[in-house]
Amino acid sequence: MSVVLLVRHGQASFGKRDYDVLSDRGHEQAALLGRALAGRGVRPARVVHGGMRRQADTAAGVVEAADWQVSLDVDERWAEFDHEDVIHAYRPAYRRSTVMKADLARTLNPQRAFRTMFAEATTRWSSGEHDGYVETFASFTARAEQALRAAADGEGTTVVVTSGGVIGVITARLLAGDLGRWSDINAVAVNTGVTKVISGSSGLTLVSFNAHDHLESDPASITYR
Repeated sequence: MSVVLLVRHGQASFGKRDYDVLSDRGHEQAALLGRALAGRGVRPARVVHGGMRRQADTAAGVVEAADWQVSLDVDERWAEFDHEDVIHAYRPAYRRSTVMKADLARTLNPQRAFRTMFAEATTRWSSGEHDGYVETFASFTARAEQALRAAADGEGTTVVVTSGGVIGVITARLLAGDLGRWSDINAVAVNTGVTKVISGSSGLTLVSFNAHDHLESDPASITYR
């Protein structure tokens, strides 16, 4: 039997020029998770992360705080989907970030307007009915599932640092057998939340989703973007 702990990366820099950089809060979340996992006696055989900076830095922070003597392996299949490409295919004018920011600023609640627009963009992408994407939804889900099978191969525990969209498709597939609710799952993924998958004789089984008790002593540490 093997265990895979899927960790969503720490808080990134939403709204900044480079989203793919952990905020100070994101670094703190990674350290809190590392200490919590070590305190529970978790000793992974492997730690894997996607190729994005926010994923790599989260993994490094977790390993350092946990004081694990383990190397960090990169598997590009754990990278998040290209959210900018998905938005631009939905609204080409938003290739100019100033246009998107101006549109959102005209609403009463820019953050809510962004969430609504993003949900519409991802729904369009995941429908499979439109062309013009760098990566199709089918390709994205296939690589996520391949990455999970590779991580589950062998014995012991593997910690994987990835992103909400990847965790969303894996959770939806294992929980419901289809991908109909993947975007809803993605929307509630907590930064450094942990999703546990067990691989045994009956295949892959989802045991828990989005555990974030390591953050609950400080409500301000619980973030979603």
